[in-house]
Order: sequence, then structure tokens, then C-alpha cells
Amino acid sequence: MKRNQIRIMTEIGMAVALSAIFNFLPLWKMAQGGSVSLEMLPILIIALRWGVGPGLMAGALYGLLQLVLGAYIVHPVQLVLDYPLPYALVGLAGIFSSKIDLKKKMPTYGWLLLAVFLGGLARFFSHFLSGAIFFAQYAPEGQNPWIYSAIYNITYLIPALLLSYIIIVPLLNHLIIAEGKRE
Repeated sequence: MKRNQIRIMTEIGMAVALSAIFNFLPLWKMAQGGSVSLEMLPILIIALRWGVGPGLMAGALYGLLQLVLGAYIVHPVQLVLDYPLPYALVGLAGIFSSKIDLKKKMPTYGWLLLAVFLGGLARFFSHFLSGAIFFAQYAPEGQNPWIYSAIYNITYLIPALLLSYIIIVPLLNHLIIAEGKRE
């Protein structure tokens, strides 16, 4: 039991570090924040390997690390909505970790897609609220700030989620092979 906890904590630390590195290597950056990158990928892997709790922890720690590495803060609630909370919510993908059994020869890709979508949707909701409440002034004149926030956040989150899903499939296949060799 204790050995497993040490392994989980070690993997969480590595996932947080990898997320930070991926954040510094964006494929595309948005003008008022947000980018298409692989920063969610390590958090998703932790959530799918170990479940919701470790996934939430990895995401929250990464969000807190983002605060240290340079955050744009206008209000304490916005700080929570844009940093620790959205990345912690990515860990909700772990709800489906029992459906994606790494000991099987082939994971169920439908469950995997659902897990990635849930984590991304939860992150979107947090950024969406922050954008509509705290950054409404960036909406074009006459446009509803809620619609603007939804469009703005979807613009970078959907490509980031698709990229994460495309890359997580071969990574999980590799983990399945590695887990099979251990037995």
C-alpha cells in the first residue's frame, strides 16, 4: 500500500513538471490567455491511471505552479477559476479510469474519449465563468460577454483536447504493453 502511494506521488510530481514544460511549448497562443498545448495530457494520464483523487491533485498542483510561473490576476475568485480549479477539474477524467483497464490488450476508446471530453468540459466551464465575469470588457461592443467567453475558450480548448486525445491513445497502448510485461 505504502509503495503504491509513493509511486502515485512520484508520478504526480512528474506529471506536474511535464505539464509545466508543455505549457512553455505552446503550438498556438491566444491574445488574452489560453493556448493550444499538451499541458493537460500528463494530468489526464494520472487521472486515467490512478483515478479521480490523484487526477484532481495533479491538476490542482499544476494550477498552483502556474501561479508561481506567471499568472494574470484581477480578483481572488478569478485566480481560483483560472488556475487551480480548471486544471484540477481535468482530473475528473479519472471517473472513467475503471473503464480503461491497462491490463487489457486494448482499451475502450469510446470511454477514453468520454474521459478526455469530461476533463476538458469541466476545465472549459471554469475558464468560461472567469471570462464572462472578470474579462467581459474584452467582448466586442454589442456582444454578450457570456457568448464571447464561450467562443474564446472553445477556440483553444477544443484543439488542445483533440490533440491530447490523439496523443493519449498510443501512450496508453504503450502503458498497456508495459503493464502486461510486469505480470
